[in-house]
Amino acid sequence: MTTEVKSISQTVTDALEEAERKYGLDTKDLQKRIEETADTNKDSTQEALFYALNRISMDQPDWTFVAAHFRLRQLYQEAATNRNYDADQKYGDFYSLIDTLTSFGIYGQELLHSYSKAEIDELGQSIAPERDDLFNYIGLFLLSDRYLAHDHERNLYELPQERFMIIAMTLMQNEAPEQRVELVKEAYWALSHLYMTVATPTLSNAGKSYGQLSSCFIDTVDDSLDGIYLNNWDIARLSKDGGGIGIYYGKVRALGSDIKKFKGNSSGVVPWIKLINDTAVSVDQLGQRQGAVAVYLDVFHKDIMNGFLDLKTNNGDERRKAHDIFTGVSLPDLFMEQLDVTDENGKSIGEWHTFCPHQVKQFMGWKDEHGNPLGLEDFYDENDKKYFTEKYWEAVNHPLLPRKTYRAMDIMARIMVAQLETGTPYMFYRDEVNRQNPNKHKRGTGKTSIYCSNLCTEIAQNMSPTTISNEYEDEDGNIVIVRKPGDFVVCNLSSINLPNAVRADVMERLINIQVRMLDNVIDLNTITVGQAQTTNKKYRAVGLGTFGWHHLLALESIHWESDEAVDYADKLYEDIAYYTIKASMELAKEKGAFSEFEGSEWHTGKYFERRDYTSDRWNNLREDVAANGIRNGWLMAVAPNSSTAKIGGSTDGIDPLYAVEYAEEKKNFKFKVTAPDLDHVTYNYYRRARHELDQVWSIRQNAKRQRHVDQAVSFNFYVRHDIKAKELLNLHKEAWKNGLKTTYYVRSTSQTEIEECEACHS
Repeated sequence: MTTEVKSISQTVTDALEEAERKYGLDTKDLQKRIEETADTNKDSTQEALFYALNRISMDQPDWTFVAAHFRLRQLYQEAATNRNYDADQKYGDFYSLIDTLTSFGIYGQELLHSYSKAEIDELGQSIAPERDDLFNYIGLFLLSDRYLAHDHERNLYELPQERFMIIAMTLMQNEAPEQRVELVKEAYWALSHLYMTVATPTLSNAGKSYGQLSSCFIDTVDDSLDGIYLNNWDIARLSKDGGGIGIYYGKVRALGSDIKKFKGNSSGVVPWIKLINDTAVSVDQLGQRQGAVAVYLDVFHKDIMNGFLDLKTNNGDERRKAHDIFTGVSLPDLFMEQLDVTDENGKSIGEWHTFCPHQVKQFMGWKDEHGNPLGLEDFYDENDKKYFTEKYWEAVNHPLLPRKTYRAMDIMARIMVAQLETGTPYMFYRDEVNRQNPNKHKRGTGKTSIYCSNLCTEIAQNMSPTTISNEYEDEDGNIVIVRKPGDFVVCNLSSINLPNAVRADVMERLINIQVRMLDNVIDLNTITVGQAQTTNKKYRAVGLGTFGWHHLLALESIHWESDEAVDYADKLYEDIAYYTIKASMELAKEKGAFSEFEGSEWHTGKYFERRDYTSDRWNNLREDVAANGIRNGWLMAVAPNSSTAKIGGSTDGIDPLYAVEYAEEKKNFKFKVTAPDLDHVTYNYYRRARHELDQVWSIRQNAKRQRHVDQAVSFNFYVRHDIKAKELLNLHKEAWKNGLKTTYYVRSTSQTEIEECEACHS
């Protein structure tokens, strides 16, 4: 038996004995196998890893940490071999790692330019290898498989704690020199303890010479050939860099509308959406996955029933399909109210009229203060003044304005059929979104500022189309196209690992550093689409979110279907909102408020009034915000968080767990997974699978959560495939009545797995 084999076998045996002590697992069978194979050429570490993976079950969930231990050994060995140091050290010299990967062109030059060798050595000394033990197997697998830095030949160089330190260094590189190193250590503290995660693009690209750091983008398409094709160009560039895309198509004229006064020539929105579909497939995200795009249309747009709702379904004309994009419907309060209009027998008879937005502008003659034409999409209802409703009935009563009329319930039925088959369309409750928008002051009273959400339905920020204002030949003979930039939404995401942060009682400290990290993403990012870069710095919007809600409820012994869970959501998210707003206010003191602060509801205090924040702490904060400003125009957005929640060892976003024990499967892996922190106590709070839970309780929880979130929440419905139409309708009505701004997928038990955009996972 060679010394090397003895060493590896003994190390494995030592690890198994530690697992017995730490987790109470019986590892004798595995130890015997290792001893029996010690004289063979079998890899003891790999043998132990496979054994541990096959032992993971609801009766013995801690085998996941044993498997993670052996996967770590493999990572340590691989990195040590590639970097030429002893694997027993676990981590090699940190400065050498940065120097090497910079010379390879994997890292950008910024880290070596921003930090001295002494500072890098000091930060390297702060790396804590023992925090690798916090990972369960699937979390470690996902982190190592997708995010750790490799060379161009896919040889591993970077280890988990080094990735966290590189992210911290990248995000703090432009801070004042006298506090920069301490801020890096604070950010590393937050990341390495798994108290938080950054967005997938930041997790993957921070410190590297390629890619950008933001998650999602939202554009408004102008009703012109230039607007449509330039949007497609912008989408292609953003998709190439790994961003998820939301697109509002509600301003584009409908099928059969006129073009240059020639009647019936418009082909409507469907062909243009098919073009976007082809772009999403053709321009993939950094070679890893195809582009991810969601297209939204208003329920009062004439094309809503003329192909849009059937874009992803399997029935109908395949030439009018776009299976690779996702759809969303923007709904005003009035439409939801029309669903409840019934005859004496209780049958729904409420009518709904759909219009071409181009024809509405032609016939109605509505204009803003600058003389620009306005359509129905440009108005929303406030609580005390029904701006959209008045304009809608004015359009309905115009004798010459073409329209197509349906029963409102027929449109809703078509929406629900599509949802049960494909999971989409998403629902966007436009009036509630615009009512609660703290930054609508530049648009004017009753005028829509937000037309749709993003690919994962948690972003709600001001939008407007980019247009071509001029085209000319310069003195060098170049043809110059001048574009007037619109508000092109950017979302910068990060999420709190609720079970870890709450139970460690670090929420205020965590959010202070987290908001600073998010704010720095804005200045560091290089976005290829100019108007997105401009909007990003104009509003400095960030989206602090959360994951691990079900995990936290189980640890706190709170049942999902309970008033206690609803009340806990209200209290917890109010605290998170308070700490987040306070942190942004403190940043404004230090670095200045966002440029559009004056006149916003942050400035006037209306934001706090709308949410009934009247306690002493809120009144004091309101005064501080008015006096000092706020750094970020939007602050909170709760993203889906599937991949990064698994890295954090917790449950996805705000979702209930799929099952106590299940197989997690993607294209390149299939593992058994159990509920986090599963034991005889928490089992009772996990045991009802997500499709068995009463979704009304989920709505009530989210309504409390939404009150404190200035943007929106990625919120899924989980229903059985045989759910009755009336039951699904009632869920949508309940969501709207409870003030939810958006709903994400309708996930039924009959659907195959829905491919989500991972850019929003944070």
